[in-house]
Amino acid sequence: MKKLILLLFITLTTMACQEEQKIAFVDNAKVVNEYQKKKDFEEKFKAKIETFNKKADSLQQAIQVEAQLFQSRAAKMRQNKAEEEYNALVQKKQMQDYQLGNEEKLLQAEGQKEIDTLVKQVKTFIKDYGKQNGYTFILGANEAGSVLYGSDAKDITDKIIAELNKEKDNSGTKE
Repeated sequence: MKKLILLLFITLTTMACQEEQKIAFVDNAKVVNEYQKKKDFEEKFKAKIETFNKKADSLQQAIQVEAQLFQSRAAKMRQNKAEEEYNALVQKKQMQDYQLGNEEKLLQAEGQKEIDTLVKQVKTFIKDYGKQNGYTFILGANEAGSVLYGSDAKDITDKIIAELNKEKDNSGTKE
């Protein structure tokens, strides 16, 4: 009888220890790239980049026109006057390049900050999705090879994308 109770106890303990673990993986890059908020941001940001490029091109053309005018007048000027105007033109060009460089850096920083925010939102969403759907682990597949192989049945990338974009659609246009 003691052996039967011991055997029953061991069997129950073993069964309790073998709790099913729900594991899946997602393709990180695909989730982020197909996240509608990212697509929307890229579209808006593309317009900002185009505006910046037009401004930069316009300023470059203006300085080229000034340079051409200077060249046509330089032959008729005294040398010291020509050098003064040339130096002023060079200084103006350098200042313009400096300002454009700063604007470009600010634009890049803004873009990177927004992408970082979106990535954090995706990570938080996946974490919450995992908790709500009883996953023990949701692994991230990426180019570095964190998931070298996964059964297609365990790939929940498309489910995550659909739920993530559905959440965005349901939130309206709060942005």
